[in-house]
Amino acid sequence: MSSAKYIADRIRLLIATKQFQVEETLPSTRELGKQLNVSFHTVRKAYQQLQEEGLVSSAGGRGFVVKKQHTSLNKEARLEYGAERMKTVLEELIGYGLSEDEIEMAFEEQLTYMEWPNKFESCASIGINTEHAQMISSAIKRAIGVKSEAVAWNDPNVMIDYDALFVPITYLKYFQTEVEDIHVIPVVYQFNPQLLIDLGSKFELTGLGLVTQDEDTIPFLLDELKSALKPSTSIIAGTIYGKSLPLFVRDVDVVLYPSTTANLVERQMPEKKRLALEYSIAEVSLNLIRSELWDQ
Repeated sequence: MSSAKYIADRIRLLIATKQFQVEETLPSTRELGKQLNVSFHTVRKAYQQLQEEGLVSSAGGRGFVVKKQHTSLNKEARLEYGAERMKTVLEELIGYGLSEDEIEMAFEEQLTYMEWPNKFESCASIGINTEHAQMISSAIKRAIGVKSEAVAWNDPNVMIDYDALFVPITYLKYFQTEVEDIHVIPVVYQFNPQLLIDLGSKFELTGLGLVTQDEDTIPFLLDELKSALKPSTSIIAGTIYGKSLPLFVRDVDVVLYPSTTANLVERQMPEKKRLALEYSIAEVSLNLIRSELWDQ
């Protein structure tokens, strides 16, 4: 099913429906190949087809980048291409014995169904607060390129502003009970495995710092970190203030930081003294999200 043509068709649709925005980098050929269980050569062939259409361009070390929302075909060429594809499909349906009324009904249903991309123009990742939600949102985008806004679970607008919610298991029952007409997709996550390896083996930690943007994030992250740390490891946690880091960062072995404080920490701390606090999304959750976008 995942031929180069199929992949190109799906990405073209995602670009047209703004799931991938102009100037956004597409998933790497190896990353997408792994997700779809195909060779990266197949993905590259699909990307090259889209490049020939003017939708994407190769940006050297950045991979392939979206350049425009629609192909460069003029109206006449689009209609001609559409007529050819429709003729092929109609001949196949007639061959399967569908009547004219059945074909019309099938097309009407699919036209209604194809409105689905608009539902996903407003996705949100849910967390205990916006900072925690941003960590989940960033992890999903890193894994499969799907963007979502970061929203606290108790935000009163979450029920009306979004069409798809990526919800941690902790809040799943609440959202499944309270939310109607919104796609609720369960998200299972953990800390990035490389982070856990670094914490457990690469550093002889006696003092660890945690720098967040929101004070409410601290106790939650500290609880999550306990299983990854030696009992003897002490943690000092605090928030940024303005454009400054808390003073304790000078006295700890390593500073952990979420994406919300990354710019500040990475500017002011040497690389050897910092570790990005990132989540990794379980494959089962990525498959659920991916299926809404790819397998429809």
